[in-house]
Amino acid sequence: MGLTRQDLENDTLRKYYEHVRHNVPLVPEDEFQASLERILDGWNPARDLWVFGYGSLIWNPLFKFIEHKLATIHGFHRCFCLRSRVGRGSLDKPGLMLGLEFGGCCNGVAFRIAADKARHELTLIWRREMVLGSYAPRWVMARVGKWKQRAIAFVVNHDHPHYAGKLPPGTIVRTLATAHGRFGSGADYLYQTVDCLASNGIHDAYLVRLRDQVMKATHGVHHPVECPEVGA
Repeated sequence: MGLTRQDLENDTLRKYYEHVRHNVPLVPEDEFQASLERILDGWNPARDLWVFGYGSLIWNPLFKFIEHKLATIHGFHRCFCLRSRVGRGSLDKPGLMLGLEFGGCCNGVAFRIAADKARHELTLIWRREMVLGSYAPRWVMARVGKWKQRAIAFVVNHDHPHYAGKLPPGTIVRTLATAHGRFGSGADYLYQTVDCLASNGIHDAYLVRLRDQVMKATHGVHHPVECPEVGA
């Protein structure tokens, strides 16, 4: 069962962790709200707000936006470096999720949220990404078309217990091929990311290699999903 906007409106993830997975560490409400306010302190409420997506935000954003465009950020790259013990894995067999690590560059999608909706929509994004504190959100400079635009990006939190660091490719492949959680398998997470990047002209060699190896490991046939095209 995939995550829905209604889940975010109802703060379902926090409630689920509180009542079902008591041993999953949660960010206390006051710290959660403080991290949101720190980001909002860097935003001019008279202007629209941009969020940079590099993984599941691209193919399942769940928040309302008025525009989305291909974008590139420098100084970061996407990689499988976060353990997932609920969404794409379990306590017994943790999965892996994408995070932004330092170094290199990353092609993705920048979403523009209307100024008058920004606080509410960002709260929903926070409920999705920040309940466990696995990310350290920050403002980055994104190249969007011919322009540079400040955007919020979710960089991996190196101090979090879910941070896995740099893993051997074989470990990543085995994990993605076998882990399964509340929102599906690690393999499907990888496939959907590769498909949606490719449908918008983005070739991530790292992810494509992983996809091919995971498909081989699972002896599965992958049917590419359809993804909406993003404005250039």
